[in-house]
Amino acid sequence: MSALTMHTKTASRSETKAAKAERRHKIKKKMKEIIYIFIGGGMGSVTRYLTQIAVNERLSPALFPFPWGTFAVNIIGSLLIGFFYSFSERFNLSFELRLFLTVGFCGGFTTFSTLANDSLSLLKGGFYGIFTFYVFTSILLGLLAVLAGGYLGEQFK
Repeated sequence: MSALTMHTKTASRSETKAAKAERRHKIKKKMKEIIYIFIGGGMGSVTRYLTQIAVNERLSPALFPFPWGTFAVNIIGSLLIGFFYSFSERFNLSFELRLFLTVGFCGGFTTFSTLANDSLSLLKGGFYGIFTFYVFTSILLGLLAVLAGGYLGEQFK
Protein backbone atom coordinates (compact mmCIF):
# COMPACT_ATOMS: atom_id res chain seq x y z
CA MET A 1 0.00 0.00 0.00
CA SER A 2 1.48 3.36 -0.95
CA ALA A 3 1.86 6.29 1.43
CA LEU A 4 -0.68 8.28 -0.62
CA THR A 5 -3.30 5.53 -0.31
CA MET A 6 -2.72 5.26 3.45
CA HIS A 7 -2.96 9.05 3.85
CA THR A 8 -6.22 9.15 1.88
CA LYS A 9 -7.76 6.35 4.01
CA THR A 10 -6.66 8.07 7.24
CA ALA A 11 -8.05 11.42 6.10
CA SER A 12 -11.25 9.72 5.04
CA ARG A 13 -11.65 8.06 8.46
CA SER A 14 -11.02 11.31 10.33
CA GLU A 15 -13.54 13.12 8.14
CA THR A 16 -16.02 10.39 8.86
CA LYS A 17 -15.38 10.72 12.60
CA ALA A 18 -15.78 14.48 12.35
CA ALA A 19 -18.97 14.12 10.35
CA LYS A 20 -20.35 11.64 12.90
CA ALA A 21 -19.44 13.96 15.77
CA GLU A 22 -21.16 16.86 14.01
CA ARG A 23 -24.25 14.76 13.37
CA ARG A 24 -24.37 13.67 17.03
CA HIS A 25 -24.05 17.31 18.10
CA LYS A 26 -26.94 18.33 15.84
CA ILE A 27 -29.12 15.49 17.14
CA LYS A 28 -28.42 16.45 20.77
CA LYS A 29 -29.24 20.08 19.99
CA LYS A 30 -32.49 19.11 18.27
CA MET A 31 -33.46 16.81 21.16
CA LYS A 32 -32.88 19.65 23.62
CA GLU A 33 -35.19 21.88 21.54
CA ILE A 34 -37.82 19.13 21.41
CA ILE A 35 -37.70 18.73 25.20
CA TYR A 36 -38.24 22.48 25.67
CA ILE A 37 -41.22 22.38 23.30
CA PHE A 38 -42.59 19.25 24.99
CA ILE A 39 -42.47 20.78 28.48
CA GLY A 40 -43.87 24.12 27.32
CA GLY A 41 -46.64 22.38 25.36
CA GLY A 42 -47.67 20.32 28.37
CA MET A 43 -47.76 23.39 30.58
CA GLY A 44 -49.74 25.31 27.96
CA SER A 45 -52.25 22.49 27.51
CA VAL A 46 -52.92 22.17 31.24
CA THR A 47 -53.21 25.96 31.54
CA ARG A 48 -55.67 25.97 28.62
CA TYR A 49 -57.77 23.25 30.20
CA LEU A 50 -57.97 25.05 33.55
CA THR A 51 -58.62 28.43 31.92
CA GLN A 52 -61.41 27.02 29.74
CA ILE A 53 -63.08 25.43 32.77
CA ALA A 54 -62.87 28.68 34.76
CA VAL A 55 -64.21 30.82 31.91
CA ASN A 56 -66.97 28.40 30.93
CA GLU A 57 -68.17 28.05 34.53
CA ARG A 58 -68.56 31.82 34.79
CA LEU A 59 -69.89 32.79 31.37
CA SER A 60 -71.41 29.93 29.39
CA PRO A 61 -74.57 29.30 31.42
CA ALA A 62 -75.40 32.99 31.70
CA LEU A 63 -75.21 33.88 28.03
CA PHE A 64 -76.17 32.47 24.65
CA PRO A 65 -74.43 29.30 23.39
CA PHE A 66 -70.96 30.64 22.77
CA PRO A 67 -67.60 28.87 23.27
CA TRP A 68 -66.30 31.45 25.74
CA GLY A 69 -63.47 29.28 27.06
CA THR A 70 -61.95 28.60 23.64
CA PHE A 71 -62.47 32.23 22.65
CA ALA A 72 -60.69 33.46 25.79
CA VAL A 73 -57.67 31.14 25.53
CA ASN A 74 -57.14 31.94 21.86
CA ILE A 75 -57.22 35.71 22.47
CA ILE A 76 -55.03 35.44 25.59
CA GLY A 77 -52.66 33.12 23.71
CA SER A 78 -52.46 35.58 20.82
CA LEU A 79 -51.55 38.35 23.24
CA LEU A 80 -48.94 36.11 24.87
CA ILE A 81 -47.29 35.01 21.62
CA GLY A 82 -46.98 38.63 20.48
CA PHE A 83 -45.49 39.52 23.86
CA PHE A 84 -43.11 36.53 23.94
CA TYR A 85 -41.75 37.18 20.43
CA SER A 86 -41.21 40.87 21.09
CA PHE A 87 -39.81 40.34 24.59
CA SER A 88 -37.46 37.56 23.46
CA GLU A 89 -36.09 39.70 20.64
CA ARG A 90 -35.64 42.70 22.89
CA PHE A 91 -33.78 40.75 25.57
CA ASN A 92 -32.12 38.27 23.22
CA LEU A 93 -33.53 35.19 24.95
CA SER A 94 -32.04 31.86 23.95
CA PHE A 95 -33.52 30.01 21.00
CA GLU A 96 -34.59 27.16 23.30
CA LEU A 97 -36.46 29.53 25.64
CA ARG A 98 -38.19 31.14 22.65
CA LEU A 99 -39.29 27.68 21.50
CA PHE A 100 -40.50 26.86 25.02
CA LEU A 101 -42.62 30.04 25.22
CA THR A 102 -43.98 30.25 21.68
CA VAL A 103 -44.09 26.84 20.01
CA GLY A 104 -44.43 24.99 23.33
CA PHE A 105 -46.52 27.02 25.77
CA CYS A 106 -48.53 29.13 23.30
CA GLY A 107 -48.92 26.19 20.93
CA GLY A 108 -50.31 24.07 23.76
CA PHE A 109 -52.40 26.90 25.21
CA THR A 110 -54.14 28.04 22.04
CA THR A 111 -56.33 25.74 20.04
CA PHE A 112 -57.29 26.30 16.44
CA SER A 113 -58.76 22.82 16.14
CA THR A 114 -61.18 23.51 19.00
CA LEU A 115 -62.11 26.83 17.39
CA ALA A 116 -62.93 24.93 14.19
CA ASN A 117 -64.90 22.26 16.04
CA ASP A 118 -66.83 24.81 18.11
CA SER A 119 -67.61 26.71 14.91
CA LEU A 120 -68.94 23.56 13.27
CA SER A 121 -71.08 22.84 16.34
CA LEU A 122 -72.57 26.33 16.13
CA LEU A 123 -73.36 25.78 12.45
CA LYS A 124 -74.93 22.38 13.09
CA GLY A 125 -77.01 23.89 15.90
CA GLY A 126 -78.34 26.57 13.56
CA PHE A 127 -76.61 29.42 15.38
CA TYR A 128 -75.47 31.15 12.19
CA GLY A 129 -75.16 34.64 13.65
CA ILE A 130 -73.18 33.42 16.64
CA PHE A 131 -70.98 31.35 14.31
CA THR A 132 -70.21 34.43 12.19
CA PHE A 133 -69.56 36.56 15.25
CA TYR A 134 -67.33 33.89 16.82
CA VAL A 135 -65.16 33.28 13.76
CA PHE A 136 -64.86 36.96 12.83
CA THR A 137 -64.09 38.20 16.34
CA SER A 138 -61.69 35.33 17.05
CA ILE A 139 -59.58 36.21 14.03
CA LEU A 140 -59.83 40.00 14.39
CA LEU A 141 -59.23 40.11 18.15
CA GLY A 142 -56.51 37.46 17.81
CA LEU A 143 -54.61 39.66 15.34
CA LEU A 144 -55.12 42.74 17.50
CA ALA A 145 -53.96 40.81 20.56
CA VAL A 146 -50.74 39.73 18.81
CA LEU A 147 -50.10 43.39 17.94
CA ALA A 148 -50.87 44.50 21.50
CA GLY A 149 -48.64 41.76 22.94
CA GLY A 150 -45.82 42.82 20.64
CA TYR A 151 -46.24 46.40 21.78
CA LEU A 152 -46.24 45.36 25.46
CA GLY A 153 -43.08 43.31 24.94
CA GLU A 154 -41.32 46.35 23.53
CA GLN A 155 -42.16 48.43 26.63
CA PHE A 156 -39.92 46.43 28.96
CA LYS A 157 -36.56 47.98 29.64
